[in-house]
Amino acid sequence: ELSATLWGYIKTSRDKLGASMLQQILSVSAAVINEIINNIVMISILLSAAFLIREREHGTIEHLMVMPLSSFEIMISKILAVYIIVLIGVCFSIFFIVEILLQIPISGSIVLYLFSTFLVLFATTSMGVFIGTVVKNMPQLGMVFILTILPLMMLSGTMSPYESMPLVLQYLMNLMPTSNFVELSQAILFRDAGITIVYKQMINIFLIGVVFFTITLLIFKKSLKLNG
Repeated sequence: ELSATLWGYIKTSRDKLGASMLQQILSVSAAVINEIINNIVMISILLSAAFLIREREHGTIEHLMVMPLSSFEIMISKILAVYIIVLIGVCFSIFFIVEILLQIPISGSIVLYLFSTFLVLFATTSMGVFIGTVVKNMPQLGMVFILTILPLMMLSGTMSPYESMPLVLQYLMNLMPTSNFVELSQAILFRDAGITIVYKQMINIFLIGVVFFTITLLIFKKSLKLNG
């Protein structure tokens, strides 16, 4: 009877230890993926804005204006440059850092996640070009960037539970691409969700990107005419 009681205690302790270790592994995995999401948003906004401001400061934007290029083509070139840089960084982070170096298993489709990243970059790079069009120099960019990126990161669900926020903030953040991207990424990479499950978030991200791109293109075109 004593051995049975002791064995039951050992088994219970082992189950609790295993559950605790599993919880730690899951928390580390979530932290790593959340950092990748935050870096995608932060780098894409900052680079697209900085490219435009540096060209304005060096006077190369005037060179583009005299070339037979439309404002749409100039804006697309800025966005595509950031696309290439960020997507290369995401592939390196997932395949080398996460899977090889940290040995964190990813259960979902990486191809679907990269396609989702492609969609969210459409929105975040448009936000960056918008900021680069509005501000005049790099110091102003630094201040506006901090005021923009902190709410996007803190209220998107990567730093605090999305459900614990007030309903007003939840409705407001649904209009931002980051919240949809966080929900979509966690569903794909952690729960092996397919496109039939996350298609709503993907459509939301695309529509938000279209709105941001259209507004930014109109403002960017107006700024080029004023500079010209």
